[in-house]
Amino acid sequence: MTKDQTYGVSEIVGTSQTSIDDAIRQAIAKASENRRQIRWFEVIETRGHVEDGKVAHFQVAVKLGYALED
Repeated sequence: MTKDQTYGVSEIVGTSQTSIDDAIRQAIAKASENRRQIRWFEVIETRGHVEDGKVAHFQVAVKLGYALED
């Protein structure tokens, strides 16, 4: 039987020189170091940093949902 849960939500921004996917994965990995029970994520904004006419960094704002512990 599944018990009822309460969730918290936080927003973070991940960056990567490689890709949007890598920025998301790095953000979630870093958040998992001090936030347990992360259950879902939602990309809420994608942007980047340009240097000399080239993409230097991908920046992805991510909303994380995590289960609050008893």
